[in-house]
Amino acid sequence: GQQIVPNHTRFKGTTVGGLSSLDYNERTGRYLSVSDDRSKTNPARFYELSLDLAKFQRSPTPGMAGITFHAVITLQQSGGGAFEKNSVDPEGLRFDRRRNKIYWSEEGRRKISGFRSPAVREMNPDGSHYRDFVVPVYYSPSGSRLWTFTGSKGVYDNLGFESLAISTDGSTLYTATENGLVQDSPTANAYRGSRARILAFDISTRKPVAEYVYDVEPVMSTPSLLGSFAIIGLSDFLAIGDRQFITIERALTPGTITPGHINTGYTVRLYYTDARNATNISGMESIAGKRISPTRKALLLDMSDLKNGDGSALAIGNIEGITLGPEFNGKRTIVLVADNNFSRMQFTQFVALEIASESEHGGAD
Repeated sequence: GQQIVPNHTRFKGTTVGGLSSLDYNERTGRYLSVSDDRSKTNPARFYELSLDLAKFQRSPTPGMAGITFHAVITLQQSGGGAFEKNSVDPEGLRFDRRRNKIYWSEEGRRKISGFRSPAVREMNPDGSHYRDFVVPVYYSPSGSRLWTFTGSKGVYDNLGFESLAISTDGSTLYTATENGLVQDSPTANAYRGSRARILAFDISTRKPVAEYVYDVEPVMSTPSLLGSFAIIGLSDFLAIGDRQFITIERALTPGTITPGHINTGYTVRLYYTDARNATNISGMESIAGKRISPTRKALLLDMSDLKNGDGSALAIGNIEGITLGPEFNGKRTIVLVADNNFSRMQFTQFVALEIASESEHGGAD
């Protein structure tokens, strides 16, 4: 089922919106979710909330029963204090239960107003800064804002570190670019994919230990309006085994009309991703023209196939967060969250899925 938080919902002096991650804490039964507010509406922050899955509905108009916000915590700079307006872009967040620390990622920026490197940081549960992870310099944007000049490097604008995942043994922290680096490949569109990178850190040392190529698919559908843009990216992922993940690829094609589906413009697919036999490209500034074995992928779910109880198609939001949830009716769950971008045309959506057993699914790959 799903539930939707109405736009302009207020909690403790903040506007609830921009929820770009989701992480479940089994000990407390609560979730953490970072807002990608760039300290524009309110100071950069994350929320603690609970979700009663028994109140989720397979309805096109579900409401928000069962969604309870408990706390809002301000992200703090290394020297203390909230981030200034437009000085940060938080996107990913994971809670480390073993160390009682929280990791969060910043996407970075490549605009005419200035460049900012993507970052991965560690903080205390009260939001105070603890330490930074060491991101290779070739992720930092340099050269042309439009990345057309020879020698331009780093992340594309708005396609940096959107995601975080903690390995199942707790020793490794992963992040990923939404698309490839400028020096690796073009951005994805309706006709081609892009070669994103998964970056692994040793949590104890904060240093990078591995990188893998993740091939983002082309945009799933072509915009119906001439000149309309189309984007797709790796918006979040979840570690489920040794270098094995569930990844989210989220596409936006404004103006797309798909028969039988609600036209939100978003298409979201979940993949099983396996990096165990992928080439470790750690330290390689560019992979352009090189023979690389990427991660292996298999489609798990196209969310366009999901139906409400009345048979109508589920309206899919801007899905940017994923977590393993609690057991429900004897089955493990996956819970997703959609970022409304603080737009009246989008919505803050929570979607709960049951994980089918191998026998129900006809066996495993």
